[in-house]
Amino acid sequence: MKLVAAKAVPTHIISGFLGAGKTTLLQHLLTQKPEHEVWAILMNEFGQIGIDQQLIRQQSGYAVKELLGGCLCCSSQLPMQLALSRLLSETKPDRLFIEPTGLGHPAQLVEQLSEAHWHSSLVLRALVVVVDGSRLHDHAWVQQHLYTDQLKAAQIVVLSHVDAMTEMDHQAYVALQQEYQQQIQHWIAAEQGQVALQQLDVVQQLPQRKIQPLLKLQHAALDAESQPIKQLPYHYVETAQGFSVAGWKFPKRWQFNFDQLLDVLCAQQHWLRIKAIFHTDQGWKSFNFNPQQFNYKSVDANIDNRLEIICQTEQVWLTFETQLLACRIDTTPSDCR
Repeated sequence: MKLVAAKAVPTHIISGFLGAGKTTLLQHLLTQKPEHEVWAILMNEFGQIGIDQQLIRQQSGYAVKELLGGCLCCSSQLPMQLALSRLLSETKPDRLFIEPTGLGHPAQLVEQLSEAHWHSSLVLRALVVVVDGSRLHDHAWVQQHLYTDQLKAAQIVVLSHVDAMTEMDHQAYVALQQEYQQQIQHWIAAEQGQVALQQLDVVQQLPQRKIQPLLKLQHAALDAESQPIKQLPYHYVETAQGFSVAGWKFPKRWQFNFDQLLDVLCAQQHWLRIKAIFHTDQGWKSFNFNPQQFNYKSVDANIDNRLEIICQTEQVWLTFETQLLACRIDTTPSDCR
């Protein structure tokens, strides 16, 4: 019997700064999967509690794996290599999508996946960076190191939140195109992440120069399967790369007053990103906040309630947690688990 060698998997890296719309783009791309194919998704979150994976529908034809607790671009390569190798061997996908954290360095990830070890397994497509069009007018935001670092690595830019762009945003977008015209191959304006896969199915062009190593995080990325959170409720706070992330997990049976919960979340200040899934008196809701847009919607029931907040300033988390727990509507005197 003649053995057929496995084909290298077309691999798309979907990067972008906090709240740019990476997951929205990914969700739309997944709707374009041919029925006979199997697609795999490797998602990376900066914190220890995964939110985005819960928003990707688990169904036949998809395999989703999540790496938590750091940036897979620049932390220890071992967790990423193990997770990716396992994902490829177990699912044998026809196409692979990798979504790094919004605090990631995609150039470092491209360098890792371009090593000889992966040549027979992966064919990298052009690096996609999602840019929030509604924040292009914010000089302080677009001058952040991580934001510019991601753009310098991009070959395709997908412009999101187009409907919320002001005249200043449009002017800044034209200036951005002029600044990066020699490097970025394609500029795509997208409404609600609606981009055709064929627009992104472009072979990655590797840079001629060697990418300089970046400082590693002080903690390694954690595989969600190997580091389960066994006891609920759960709360943590971590700091790395000048950013702090705080997260909470509560049991599925806990229910929260939606209006009070929304008020508490909207009242917070000095944060960069809020993502959550909660069981409320109005059904299960997901919250996806950036400083410009407070989005929430109904979702399927989740395995638990979960919340993560990313910020660059010190926060009094005990005060916030007290306010958060006050939104719970199913408490009993003895129920603290």
